[in-house]
Amino acid sequence: MVRSRMTRPGPAIEVTGLRKTYPGGVEAVRGIDFTVQPGEVFGLLGPNGAGKSTTIGMLTTTIRPTGGTAKLAGYDVVREPLAARQVSSVVFQEAVVDRGLSGRAHLDMHARLWGVAPRAARDRSAEVIEAFGLGDVIDRQVHGYSGGQRRRLELARALVSQPQVLFLDEPTVGLDTRIRYELLDLIGGLCAGNDMTTLLTTHYLDEAERLCGRIAIVHAGAIVALETPMNLLASLGGEIAEIRVSGDPQPALFRLRRRGLAGEDAFAVGSTLTVPLHSRSSRSVVNELHAAEIATTSVATRKPTLDDVYLQLTGDSLTA
Repeated sequence: MVRSRMTRPGPAIEVTGLRKTYPGGVEAVRGIDFTVQPGEVFGLLGPNGAGKSTTIGMLTTTIRPTGGTAKLAGYDVVREPLAARQVSSVVFQEAVVDRGLSGRAHLDMHARLWGVAPRAARDRSAEVIEAFGLGDVIDRQVHGYSGGQRRRLELARALVSQPQVLFLDEPTVGLDTRIRYELLDLIGGLCAGNDMTTLLTTHYLDEAERLCGRIAIVHAGAIVALETPMNLLASLGGEIAEIRVSGDPQPALFRLRRRGLAGEDAFAVGSTLTVPLHSRSSRSVVNELHAAEIATTSVATRKPTLDDVYLQLTGDSLTA
């Protein structure tokens, strides 16, 4: 196979009205739209079951969309699947390796499948082996690799073909904390300073904030917000108050809104009210709680997180 490097003008990824409905009427993805520019690191943020992996499956041609369109470097994933695959690589959430093969055999096989010339494949393999610290294990069978080593091999394999678009589907899930942060450093390095476009799915807040220039928050198959991490956090202001109340929190939230102490961006989860303070001081809120005769068990203030943004938009937690 002769590998094409042709890139059509426009976004690296272009998704319009993309839908996937499974048998039985289950809507996994419900008409999403987004574009990703060349060189951008873009995140799909949401808990398991939000529709992130189904979206990746459609973009990588392993799942056929029910409706809408998706293009990679200008190639339609349904009408031109081979061309779309040639310009992209993917690291799936579940490990996809042959444990009986060596790491080097995995790299060689990927290079042949993607039509990389033998000399270029050797040079590129040497680069990724060094970049991902695989030199000591590359000629061993993969069944002897640790989980972190397998993940690094999968990343290295995906990069042998020098893709224009790289998909990372929950790349650190299941790894222990130390290995996870080591891998994040590697991913952050490979995403920086080149023209490769990266689409990352994750439910880890720190991954999204650390790696992504923009984030699409996904809930029940739909995109409910799309912004930079900084702007998403800024939507809740610089400080929020967490107020635990006795009994049903909804009457207390209603009273706070009626008195102008809580806006429409305040929300209740369990017995806790989360109230973005914006220009108000925490002291004034505490004083008004007493004046409104709202029985509280605790009041604390802190900076907002992306989980707060997700809760405010959807009523569900990313970390549940």
